[in-house]
Amino acid sequence: MPAPDQRPDWHQAPGPEWRWLAQDADGQWFWYRSEPQLNWPGGVWRSNSRNQLPAAAGQPNADWMDTLRIRPE
Repeated sequence: MPAPDQRPDWHQAPGPEWRWLAQDADGQWFWYRSEPQLNWPGGVWRSNSRNQLPAAAGQPNADWMDTLRIRPE
């Protein structure tokens, strides 16, 4: 899993309703308004397109499926 300092900070989220953060295999991070699901063949997390926004670029990550985080309370 990537080091915590490589993850976008929750203060950068578009708003409080953007409750999930995850990284795709290619390194791209996304904010999600609804809980994303694994899309193994593409190496990506996905949700309805209106419910995901790019968060940050990162390095490719072989452990991408372990990056899903929910906003801390």
